[in-house]
Amino acid sequence: MGSANYNGNMEFSPEQNLSRYLQRIREYPMLEHNEEVELAERWRDSEDPEAAHRLVTSHLRLVAKIAMGFRGYGLPISELISQGNVGMMQAIGRFDPDRGFRLSTYAMWWIRAAIQEYILHSWSLVKMGTTAAQKKLFFNLRKLKVQIKAFEEGDLTPESVSKIAQRLKVPEGEVINMNRRLTGPDQSLNAPLRQEGEGEWQDWLVESRQNQEHTLAENQEMGGRRKLLASAMDNLSERERHIISERRLREAPATLQDLSEQYGISRERVRQIEVRAFEKIQKSVKNAVIENHINF
Repeated sequence: MGSANYNGNMEFSPEQNLSRYLQRIREYPMLEHNEEVELAERWRDSEDPEAAHRLVTSHLRLVAKIAMGFRGYGLPISELISQGNVGMMQAIGRFDPDRGFRLSTYAMWWIRAAIQEYILHSWSLVKMGTTAAQKKLFFNLRKLKVQIKAFEEGDLTPESVSKIAQRLKVPEGEVINMNRRLTGPDQSLNAPLRQEGEGEWQDWLVESRQNQEHTLAENQEMGGRRKLLASAMDNLSERERHIISERRLREAPATLQDLSEQYGISRERVRQIEVRAFEKIQKSVKNAVIENHINF
């Protein structure tokens, strides 16, 4: 928010007493509509830090109320409130009083977004996905489970899965996967395989992809072969290049009949031209390999 960066007068550590904080923010008066417009204009027009401070402090109770709604995610409420305050400041920086809306109506979306982003980044990366459907499930699954009285510790019943999927308009498979992610504990890759501690889980993970050195070598080799082929093709006539390309270099090769009709010659003649062109390419590539001491 430019020079009006909220300087921490109301910031608090997780160790501080939440009740004392909530009691303290009640001391800040709510603003009348005309006061709010005046302060917002002062910040917009001249970046008056005092105006921004009054706008923020008058809405700290709103931030706390919204943050309380996210208590079920296992994160300290003090951190959620702090992130909500960040969203509040972002809202003030973008608020346009001329539109006629109250700041609280506009700011609540910024406050929620800041808290949700913090939760997503703080939650286990193994548990949380990034698609729109997964985010919707992440923030609504617990609430819906309570509403439909789905208190299963493990997998949801098919009936519960169907109800949640219909309400959120997401596939049933996404509901099952997200529920398992949220209820299942994280497994460390460094966890020992046995109680004796010999070997870890990560020791048994196999990388299915080729290593970088092998991939680089293959790419270099393939590039060299393409260059040799291109050079050999330059030694062919235009008709030979076309026939060999159509017969040997296409995923769906042209038939002898197609090419015989195109050039007005017999199919046997097309075959002879193809064979001769291929022999020329082989000879050209072989000579290049010998001359340049290339190993494949």
